[in-house]
Amino acid sequence: MEQFICNSCEKNYEMTSTIWKCECGGVLNIVKDTPRVDMTAWNNYPNSLWRYFETMPFSKDSKTWESVTMGEGQSPLIVLDPIEPNVYVKVDYMMPTLSFKDRGAVVLMAKAKELGVTKVIADSSGNAGTAIAAYAARCNIACDIYLSDETSPKKIAQIKAHGASIKEIHGTREEIAAAAQNAVDSEKVFYASHVYNPYFYEGTKTYAYEIYEQLSGVPDTLIIPVGNGTLLLGAYYGFKELFENGLIDHMPKIVAIQAENCAPLVKAYQNGKESAQPIKNRGTLAEGIAIAAPARSKQILEAVRNTNGTFIQVKEDEILNARAKLSEKGFYVEVTSAVNYAGYMKYKKKAEEKIVIPLCGAGIKSK
Repeated sequence: MEQFICNSCEKNYEMTSTIWKCECGGVLNIVKDTPRVDMTAWNNYPNSLWRYFETMPFSKDSKTWESVTMGEGQSPLIVLDPIEPNVYVKVDYMMPTLSFKDRGAVVLMAKAKELGVTKVIADSSGNAGTAIAAYAARCNIACDIYLSDETSPKKIAQIKAHGASIKEIHGTREEIAAAAQNAVDSEKVFYASHVYNPYFYEGTKTYAYEIYEQLSGVPDTLIIPVGNGTLLLGAYYGFKELFENGLIDHMPKIVAIQAENCAPLVKAYQNGKESAQPIKNRGTLAEGIAIAAPARSKQILEAVRNTNGTFIQVKEDEILNARAKLSEKGFYVEVTSAVNYAGYMKYKKKAEEKIVIPLCGAGIKSK
């Protein structure tokens, strides 16, 4: 029987369709050994993130994913500007629902289908909700998405199109999550959370595997936006697996970017804290990372420190300026995604430093 372990008190739980956190309040991780990475097996699978199926905690003969996948993954890695040949963007909005969240959602919903789940609940600032709604539709699983009544109308329309039931909540991102969690507990259904369910990170870790293949190695630095840390932690776990298998000789440095108006992780990092204290969100256009109380802050801070990384915070005008500059280079990203490039423009890079920047969400998703 597959098991979860609490990241705080280390209590073990049998994995069920209704467990989503420890009784101590801690977040759960999957009990598993580092997977053995057999690169020769990758070509036995489709050219999608499912190339790396054998590194994921599914039984070897599981075929559930085959009816769930929409070909997500294998996003292009492109030199952003010929005058900076070592700086790449990974165009992760080239996914079925136009954001990187498809990586985690497809793996999570394949696991939900395997467990015989009939209904899921998720909360989101928009993109994760869209991805969960789309893959729930693929699985014929009922889906409720909790989000802010101020979410981009384009994201709401996208979620509705997939047949999900939308629960608009007036309140902070944390209040929306609490409303979803209350519903999960009272209805005793599967919480398809991109924050709490560790299977989501089994999907986002494929970001690292793809970069490894595309570069035939490892970059020096990853510049990654961080709110709840779903991409940052996935990338960290993916490269860690490659490192522990001896396929790379160093971990890339993680440079995490937050919007100055909602930067609890920056504050914790600067103050040398192990985890972040909740703060008040002062309001940022980067709705996708406006997380005032990240549940996995301890793991995020560990990942950045373990790779000798750092945090950078960016102002609202810097975000908008970065979005405009990316558009001039042909990449139209949503506002949250421009945070990465704004951070890159403030980052003091070394000569010849090989850097990868994710473009996480498509521009047409923004208000």
